[in-house]
Amino acid sequence: MQATRGAWSPWRAVVAFGTVSLAADMVYEGMRSIAGPFLGSLGASALVVGVVTGAGEAIALVLRLVTGPWADHSRNHWRLTVIGYAMTAVCVPLLAVAPFVGAAGVAVASVLILLERTGKAVRSPSKSALLARMAVQTGRGRGFAVHKALDQVGAFAGPLLVAGALAVTGVYWPGFLLLAVPGAVSMLLLAQLRRRVPSVAEPDPEDTSAPTPVAWRTWRGLRTSVLGSDLPRAFHLFALSAALTTAGLMTFGVISYRFVDTGLVTIAAAPLVYALAMGVEAVAALVTGDLFDRWGPHVLLGVPFLVAVVPVAALADQLWLVLVGVMVWGAATGIQDSTVKAYVASLVAPGRRATAYGIFAAVQGLGALAGGAVAGALVTHHLTLLATLLGLLQVVAFALLWATLRTASRPTV
Repeated sequence: MQATRGAWSPWRAVVAFGTVSLAADMVYEGMRSIAGPFLGSLGASALVVGVVTGAGEAIALVLRLVTGPWADHSRNHWRLTVIGYAMTAVCVPLLAVAPFVGAAGVAVASVLILLERTGKAVRSPSKSALLARMAVQTGRGRGFAVHKALDQVGAFAGPLLVAGALAVTGVYWPGFLLLAVPGAVSMLLLAQLRRRVPSVAEPDPEDTSAPTPVAWRTWRGLRTSVLGSDLPRAFHLFALSAALTTAGLMTFGVISYRFVDTGLVTIAAAPLVYALAMGVEAVAALVTGDLFDRWGPHVLLGVPFLVAVVPVAALADQLWLVLVGVMVWGAATGIQDSTVKAYVASLVAPGRRATAYGIFAAVQGLGALAGGAVAGALVTHHLTLLATLLGLLQVVAFALLWATLRTASRPTV
């Protein structure tokens, strides 16, 4: 497809894409903020809630091993992006039906939640590849940072919208219906963006040579497609480093469990603490994105140090220290979700970026799973051991990141 008349400027495209994510984040973060209690209200046990939400996060990350190579192989980045966002925009409002189908409510809600997370897996590698293309002229660090900051506005607003609806009505389903509005906005804006911004299927100005299509019919071709065996060594080192920092961040679920269990924060106030983290996450993305474009990827060397602080502070017995830890957690998470992705685009050729983003997310997902399991096992009675183990992981993460920077002394693009 050739660029249409009236094509948007790079910055307008980046901001528009960020606004799409803002609206979509209102939808799925609004849902995620009450998914557990909602399933419980339908009669689900704690085990069912854990299995459904855990499986959803696994699907959202691990399935990208398939959807990333699929995007690069088919060159259907826009189509997969649209399908993925549509699955979120449709599935979340449909959760309003679950309370009215009797005993089938838990099954209906569970399927819709899993389908929404599948939509996240379908769109994310393609979306990141498209954004990397759009942000060439804006500076990738700034482009990904602005996108992330807008994304976080939605992550902040969605749970507040649902909480307001719940406070007014006393039931869950009206909040899900309200989320249909930002869902529709995200799809309308995405349709405009698709018309106004060139596809990555066009010849990329960064490409020095045309990428060779990857064969799927042989084991070697499948290994190359799904595991990225042809991607640069620096990329794989960086992915492993990011997995270790992600493991060190644990999850907000573990952090919130700890501060509610110790009585430092009430259950009603827990979403406000989460909102604080989301605000810090947006600011950290903007600041480090700008620094990345000015100084290069060496700014990422500070991430393991931030992560090492999180278990020491966020799991403490003093409220002020917990809040500091939550803000550090938000800052590190913001960098992981924005500036880190900008560096991935610098390590991998344009024609393989969706594959790289899929692999990167899957490796991070494994890190999150391991970190969450370790934190869950140790957070109640073995805090010192937990902080020590996560700190050691950050030493290894720093070493791998340093090796990445040395290996990638000359960026791919």
